[in-house]
Amino acid sequence: MNYKLKLEEYIISKKNKVKISSKDIKKGDIFLALQGKNYHGNKFILSALKKGAKFCLTDKRSHIKRNEVIYVKNLYSYLTSLAVRKRDLYTGKVVGITGSAGKTTLKETLAFFLKKNFVISYSEKSYNNKLGVLISILNLNLKSNYSIFEIGTNNFGEIKNLTKIVKPAEIFITNIQSTHLEYFKSKNNIAREKADIFSEKYNKLREKLYLNKTNIYEDIILQKAKKEKKLKIIRLGSNLNKYFIKNIIHKKNFYQVVFSINKKNVLLKINLPIIFRLANLLFCYAFFSENSLKIQTITKNHHYLKPVDGRGLTHTVLINKRKIKIIDESYNANPDTMLQTIDYFYNLKKDNNKKILIIGNMNELGSNTNKMHLNLLYHIEKYNFKFVILCGEFYLRSIKKLINPKNEFIYLKNKNSIMQFLEEKIHKDDIILSKCSNSTEVNKFVKLLLTKGKLS
Repeated sequence: MNYKLKLEEYIISKKNKVKISSKDIKKGDIFLALQGKNYHGNKFILSALKKGAKFCLTDKRSHIKRNEVIYVKNLYSYLTSLAVRKRDLYTGKVVGITGSAGKTTLKETLAFFLKKNFVISYSEKSYNNKLGVLISILNLNLKSNYSIFEIGTNNFGEIKNLTKIVKPAEIFITNIQSTHLEYFKSKNNIAREKADIFSEKYNKLREKLYLNKTNIYEDIILQKAKKEKKLKIIRLGSNLNKYFIKNIIHKKNFYQVVFSINKKNVLLKINLPIIFRLANLLFCYAFFSENSLKIQTITKNHHYLKPVDGRGLTHTVLINKRKIKIIDESYNANPDTMLQTIDYFYNLKKDNNKKILIIGNMNELGSNTNKMHLNLLYHIEKYNFKFVILCGEFYLRSIKKLINPKNEFIYLKNKNSIMQFLEEKIHKDDIILSKCSNSTEVNKFVKLLLTKGKLS
């Protein structure tokens, strides 16, 4: 029996079977034994098989001589060819999302509404690099009506290579912001890289581009899109377009947001007008309208939508037997999202002397790293917080340049020192907001806190 052929048939016919962590393996799954930071996945093959893995795929010869353990010389090349085969069999609508920030949140928001009436497939977590996209395609449900993929990049050429595989028909570009500047050097370059997602040269199946132009770099996207043949551009945000936010009215206990959707007013009640979340709703309204779907699905269900873990989700935790709330924005950060999040935190209906801001390094900013971190501290100085806890070497340099700050800035070197400080200084009903790049000490602190003291 050809077990490699059997594996391929299994992946193509099934959904959500491919896993990269042996901890996630369930009966019937496929374990990809990859090279990790510290170990090769071969170390966990036996564990995966004991948990019921149907196949294990590796690019390193294993001492476990079983038919279910399949060796291929170049794993990425093999997965790519298999992903291309499965994508070519898919007949549903493919949606691709790229942008500097907000890809995962928009993906989860659109998926939340589409799931109400359709069978959908979408990438897990933030699976937007090459491996993540390949796994998402291999886990695709071929019977789904819609599939949604994040397509990310941190260097030149990655968008076009992933686009050639995903081939999205409908495309969202969330924004162009200051991310991965260490590699791209400028937002101009970021815009040009992102534009490859709708280039006919790389994606002959593209049909529509959804774009909310808010800055000159997003205008680069627009101008490149206008040169493309047979690409419908759906512009959002301006009252000159079919889709925009017409008004935000502050009522006694809520805000009323008036969306203009193809010349019709749609009213929503929300607790706080967080701009990027409203932009995501606007993107979804536009998508539903352009595809002749019922926009009432969004209007009726938006209040059930929860923030994504690590991107605004609020948890109740215990610190030193005191119950507090933490708003977790610790998945990622750039200067633009940092400013938006700090403004949002200040405007929360809560006494400012109960608010504790914890911020960590913003990574991959290149030559402007120190300047951008210092500018963020100047922005924080517009407001007053109970404490502003800084963690990361970039803030250690920047804080020395502040003269007579009105906020109490406290520099702490790691997750344990942050925890120790809070255990000594926290009071009941305080509220924390954490914001940082992934894998920083603040990110690790939040994981530690949620592991030790999470209540809800």
